[in-house]
Amino acid sequence: MSTRSPSPPPRKGPPPAAGPRAAPQTSPRRSATPQASPIAPRPAPGAAPAGAAGAAAPLGEKDIARLQVLLDALPEPLEPLDVSMLDGFLCGVLLQPATIPAGAWLRHVMDLDGRPVPPGHAGLNELQGLVQRRYRELDAAISGRQWFDPWVFELDDEATPQEAMLPWVAGFSTALEQFPQLTDRNAPEALEPMAVLYAAFDPEDLEDADELLEMIETLEPPGNLDEAVEDIVASVLRLADVGRPVRHGPGAQPGARKGPPGRGGPPAYRGPRGR
Repeated sequence: MSTRSPSPPPRKGPPPAAGPRAAPQTSPRRSATPQASPIAPRPAPGAAPAGAAGAAAPLGEKDIARLQVLLDALPEPLEPLDVSMLDGFLCGVLLQPATIPAGAWLRHVMDLDGRPVPPGHAGLNELQGLVQRRYRELDAAISGRQWFDPWVFELDDEATPQEAMLPWVAGFSTALEQFPQLTDRNAPEALEPMAVLYAAFDPEDLEDADELLEMIETLEPPGNLDEAVEDIVASVLRLADVGRPVRHGPGAQPGARKGPPGRGGPPAYRGPRGR
């Protein structure tokens, strides 16, 4: 299976977001700061995910906005990921069966093709620090099979939930292209969660993926952004069971997956929706 991942959003930024969940403009080159999903309120600043002792404090809205500014400030011809693509990319990195060294994946955050940042670039250390914080935050959530807030954001009123998912999924796909250990396993149980995510792509962008396309045909698109966010989280956690299975000692019982804060229960995966 292969994909032609869409290029990073143009430097002038995606179309302005609209509505009460619209993202504020952070720079003239890229505009999007994702909004926390209303079904999973962002924890208070400085609060670590439940059960993740020692985890990095989650990035707040100001941190995310600052991260976007720092990504925008990288000089041309570099093509950095935007914050939504970055979030999907980090999940794709973290789902690999073996830990990917930071030096191998960080360069693709700064530039899609991994070209080096010019020596002495101002803000590089701060940028890397914020990225590493989000990496640790996601690592704790995925390791504990807990809910996390994907950095997806609402576009204009005419955009579908899958169009809002596309930057996140494009970043996720970029990670799997660079680090294919998970997909090389060809695990049958990975097919359905991969289809849920890759349904955001135009079918023409999926090459040599007949099984995936057939599975996508059985799925009904999410009806709103809340459902899209839930599908992202549930799919990532299902893929974690493939790439990073939880090891339990003899007689140990698997722990329950943590759902969105305040909702109780696991992040529900609805499976194929009937047409």
